[in-house]
Amino acid sequence: MAVIKPTESELEILKILWEQGDSTVRQVHNLFSANKDVGYTTTLKLMQIMHAKGLLTRDETNRTHIYRALVSRDKAEQQMLGKMIHDLFEGSAARLVMQALGNHSASDLEIEKIKQLLNELENKK
Repeated sequence: MAVIKPTESELEILKILWEQGDSTVRQVHNLFSANKDVGYTTTLKLMQIMHAKGLLTRDETNRTHIYRALVSRDKAEQQMLGKMIHDLFEGSAARLVMQALGNHSASDLEIEKIKQLLNELENKK
């Protein structure tokens, strides 16, 4: 699969589809427009563009088309994070983590998960 490069609005639509599952344009629009001042036709056009880009698939068997994200959340996160690490942090995942943890407070649970991940990575060596 090619590297995905969704725009900010496209990413918001993908998040809706990841959370809600297969949805009509109307269903997506109702959630999308709750946070953004957009009309139904804008949401429709964005989803048509995303379909053309290969980000969404569309079931056209019924009058109301049903859309589904073609890329999983995990795959999108991996690709977009990998690009950000490469472009912004000169390939250093450590710099990314230090920046993230230095500027944002993590919960005790998140810190525990990070420690577990570090232990797993250490044990792989």
